[in-house]
Amino acid sequence: MIKQGREVVRIRQEQGFDRAEVYEVVKAAFASAEHSDGNEQDLVTALRGSGSFVPELSLVAEEDGRIVGHILFTKADVDGHTVLALAPLSVLPPYQRKGIGQALMAEGHRIAKKLGFDYSVVLGHAEYYPKAGYRPVSRFGIKAPFDVADENFMALKLNPGAAELHGTMRYDAAFGL
Repeated sequence: MIKQGREVVRIRQEQGFDRAEVYEVVKAAFASAEHSDGNEQDLVTALRGSGSFVPELSLVAEEDGRIVGHILFTKADVDGHTVLALAPLSVLPPYQRKGIGQALMAEGHRIAKKLGFDYSVVLGHAEYYPKAGYRPVSRFGIKAPFDVADENFMALKLNPGAAELHGTMRYDAAFGL
């Protein structure tokens, strides 16, 4: 939980009855995003129906009974090793820059470690995700499956004892890559 003025933001696992509201949160969060294809909400729907979906890693941030943020981690592959892909992270515009995204990541990382995942990988803003510990994937032996600047394709080693990886990241087919 994080405190927002007098309100408390609670982070919990997404439930089936949350899906319509999450769809609208993701859509609104990316409506004016600089790097968006406008289909992030549909990606969430597709990933929920895929084999890479991990229900425990679809989390919502809730304030006063209203969902204000969502994060999704799904399984991906690097040379036969299962890793997590963080995508997307969504916070309603009026709630951005208040620590909700960082709190969603922290809780997701905590759960992912508990579930035995070693790495989380994200394609994102080079100044935002390093605040949560993400570093360029090249430091971990991971290659992007597409052309991208090193500082925008990042990984976080969740398990300090995890072996270094050597290979190209493969996302779920729902990503369309």
